[in-house]
Amino acid sequence: MERIIGIAACSDGQSEKDRERNQLLIEELAKMHIRTKFSPFIYGANSKPAGTGEERGLALMNLFTDEKTEAIFDISGGDTANEILDHLDYKVIEENYKPFFGYSDLTTVLNAIYAKTGRETYLYQLKNLIYDKEGIQRERLQLLADGNGRELFCFQYSFLRGESMEGEIIGGNIRCFLKLAGTPFMPDFTGKILFLESLSGGVSKMITYISHLKQTGAFNKIRGILLGTFTEMEREQLKPSMEDLIIYYTRDLNLPIAKTGEIGHGKLSKGLIIGKRIYLNKNSDTNIK
Repeated sequence: MERIIGIAACSDGQSEKDRERNQLLIEELAKMHIRTKFSPFIYGANSKPAGTGEERGLALMNLFTDEKTEAIFDISGGDTANEILDHLDYKVIEENYKPFFGYSDLTTVLNAIYAKTGRETYLYQLKNLIYDKEGIQRERLQLLADGNGRELFCFQYSFLRGESMEGEIIGGNIRCFLKLAGTPFMPDFTGKILFLESLSGGVSKMITYISHLKQTGAFNKIRGILLGTFTEMEREQLKPSMEDLIIYYTRDLNLPIAKTGEIGHGKLSKGLIIGKRIYLNKNSDTNIK
């Protein structure tokens, strides 16, 4: 049976080179009997948004209210996703809920939808389907389409401090998540597990981001921190590492801290469900019981 998913670009516009990649994405999904419905606002010159924030927001709302669309995947990244937040009708999204996927700059939209509706959202980049030449992502997505998300959302981890943590997950890309600070779109930190990852940024930027989070009072409210991959930091082997920085800046709080190398900006990255309650334990190396 053919299924239909929506494709959006709520952040920066896709380049002309991405047209070919998106065609490959369409073809790969077709092999899985999945048809795509694209937002009219996908492509933008020089990384500029494709349309205004209002136009991109309306296009996303149209995908939410389309009865034939079963899920929505945002394939963009960059800087401008938070522009659409004022143009979304969160009551309508809650009433017409369907799984919404995105990553990186879409951290803003994923957490805003969760904060405003209480609905789970999904930190994952669909275009990994074509970036991964080994077929691993295709297998995971096929299982997800068949109703089994274990392979996509089950990740290994290790503890840096503490032995366990339990709570609903919030967060994502650290730089983009902080765009929500001081807005009504930031989720309540109380009792949550905060997930953080990043593509770019060296030690100075990470210190800035961590300090900002600390100054919001977030570390005094959460139950633990889960670190994903920090691509530039890890590629350049920068010191102190993100793990060292987080441990240092939470040294007086004794917060449990865990690390996974399976969620971030890599082509083999797994997904994370924002708003889902998870339990991590030092005696287990996987988050799924």
